[in-house]
Amino acid sequence: MAEPRRAGPRTAPPRAAAASASAACVVGGAVAVTVAVVAGPGPGLTGYVSEAGVTDSTYAPAYRIGVFALTAGLLLLATALPPVLRAAAGLLAAGSVFALVSGAVTCSAGCPLPPFERATTADLVHGAASILAVAAVVLAMLAVTLTRAAPSALRRLAAVALAAALPLAGATAVALVFVGRGGLIAVLERLLLLVAVLWGAATATAVALRR
Repeated sequence: MAEPRRAGPRTAPPRAAAASASAACVVGGAVAVTVAVVAGPGPGLTGYVSEAGVTDSTYAPAYRIGVFALTAGLLLLATALPPVLRAAAGLLAAGSVFALVSGAVTCSAGCPLPPFERATTADLVHGAASILAVAAVVLAMLAVTLTRAAPSALRRLAAVALAAALPLAGATAVALVFVGRGGLIAVLERLLLLVAVLWGAATATAVALRR
């Protein structure tokens, strides 16, 4: 008589619910930010995404709502990850704090950053928080990839995202230091954020549907 097949590991209901909510927040937040960037009066593909959140922009509220939704998405994903991914969860939780600061502290017109432009204290706080938030997400991808005990589906998603995110992050850092604001860094920033959003939404969905 054949032995009954054992069921694979399932995500606990609270974690599944958190993962589902995370996916919704990440997608909804990304849509709100995209609307603010595309429809707002910003410089299009020659400026930073954060310029859509400048105080006197008509679409600044939509931008901030989007950033806060992404913040919630990161925190929810941190709570939804399997216990074996504690390092990645910690990085995502840290990233949510930085994202919260990024959304709460707006930059001035043009979001100037050194070494090419004179920046205010708010510009520096906003810029540093934004950079650290994205860096935390990229490091979380790395942590998932390197955790051998993690579910294989999550590791594959992280590895693919990391392969795209690392060169984009490196190129963005070089552009910040040696090129400054312009079309190059605008495209690199948008591509890096797209990878982060896709990974967050895909990982949250995979956790929610895990059987």
